[in-house]
Order: sequence, then structure tokens, then C-alpha cells
Amino acid sequence: MKILKNIIVEGTHQKPIVTDVFYKPTNQPKKVVIFCHGYKGFKDWGPWNLLAEKFANAGFFFIKFNFSHNGGTAEQPIDFPDLEAFGNNNYTKELDDLKSVIDWISNAINFRDEANINDISIVGHSRGGGIVLLKANEDARVKKVITLASVCDFGKRSSTIGDLENWQKNGVKYVVNGRTHQKMPHFIQFYNDYKLNENRLNIPNAVKNLKIPQLIIHGNKDDAVFISEGENLKKWNPAAQFSVIENANHVFNASHPWEKETLSKELEEVVHLCVDFIKK
Repeated sequence: MKILKNIIVEGTHQKPIVTDVFYKPTNQPKKVVIFCHGYKGFKDWGPWNLLAEKFANAGFFFIKFNFSHNGGTAEQPIDFPDLEAFGNNNYTKELDDLKSVIDWISNAINFRDEANINDISIVGHSRGGGIVLLKANEDARVKKVITLASVCDFGKRSSTIGDLENWQKNGVKYVVNGRTHQKMPHFIQFYNDYKLNENRLNIPNAVKNLKIPQLIIHGNKDDAVFISEGENLKKWNPAAQFSVIENANHVFNASHPWEKETLSKELEEVVHLCVDFIKK
């Protein structure tokens, strides 16, 4: 298997999009799968590298990346050394970053024999699920879309509501990262950007408008994004496939760091569902 780590993709927001690719070299163009991490996430979280290998072994050209303002850097793509960038992240930047990755693979001459750029599927976890749903609705290059434990509405997230008066007065609010214990900033630009782009960032409308195959995967023990959000996505697009993973939490019973050499049983099920759906 060919694994290329920490490729720098130039985005449109003055910070690199640090990207990995996984594939089995066959000189035959393979379906492309692009994976988007969620809030406070990163491409090397937990078992995401194992997940990538599973997709590559199943015959796909698999790409995962850090959003340019996720808080990682090119030198340190794991965790959050750049909290200033984290505080300046927003949904439209993430949509732009995903477009940059799709542009990059679509024009990458050195992968032309391995990546079928006419067959791109995008997969998003949690907040990344909202991003892929919006992108699938606005970019015709996307042929299939999959969400894992996805949010269904950015307008109802704590990142866009809460104590707005204090947020506007102080210009920043903080979220404590339970794992790294960092106080992670959200600058008021996040809210302002959301309000400015509210129509574009409307997930319900995007899902109702989808014309491509959609797979919704959610755990029934998810206490971060309740399964009702997955049920809403299905309600807005009755043609979508909705699969519930029994006893799975928000990260499908994985954690960071992940020292095991195999995926959790629940993530194995996720991969199986995704592979079947994309190959169909």
C-alpha cells in the first residue's frame, strides 16, 4: 500500500491544508473517497489511519486532511498548537478547504493513473458531516455523500448560539478541550460569518435538494449528536439510506490515542456500510 503523509495542499486562506493519501498502486484509476474530520478533530485522530487503510484495501483512493484552521500546523498536524487559527476557523473556510482538496486531486497529474476524478465520494464525521452535505449540494463533482454521526443544523449548534451579548462584547468565547485541557477560542468572526452566509450554510435545504446517493450512519448511543439529528437528515431526504450502529457512541467506540491494531467492532461496521454504498 502507498501511504503519503502530510502533503501540503494550498488553500485560499493563507494556511496549508495538510493532507494524506492512501491507495494500492495498480495503475488503474480508483474511486476517490475524501474524509472530513469534525469539530476539535484532526486527520490523525484515534484510528483514522486504520480507517484509511481499510478503504485503500477495499480498492479506493482515500484522502483525509486537516482543515486549514483546525488548530494544527504543517509541522505539528496532531492536536492544536495554533489556537489563533482555531479561533479564526468557520464553516465557510471549511467549505473552501474541501473545495481546494477536490480541486487538488482533480488536477494532480501524478495521481492520474490511480485516482478516478470522475467518481468522488465525500465522507464527514460530526461537524464534518454538515460540511460534506453542503458541499455535495453545491459541487457537481461529488457523486456520493456519507455522514457519520453528523449534525443536521449549524444554526442550532452551541458555536452559533449561547451568550451572544457577552461574545459580541468580548470578541471571543472559550471552550475547554477535555482531553488536552486547552482553552480553545472562538472569535466572534465565527458567528458573524455564519449570519452572513446563513442561506449557504442551511443543511436542511441542502439535504432536501440533494440529487445524489446519500448514506446516513449514526450510533444509537451517541450522546454528543443525538440520533434524532440523523433521523432529521433521513426525513429531509427520504431516498437516503439510514443505518443505525447499535451501541455506538459519537466516535463509534473509538478514542484518542488508539493503540490497537484493529478498529472497534462499530467502526468495522461503518467501513463495511461505506464500502458497500460507494461500490454499489
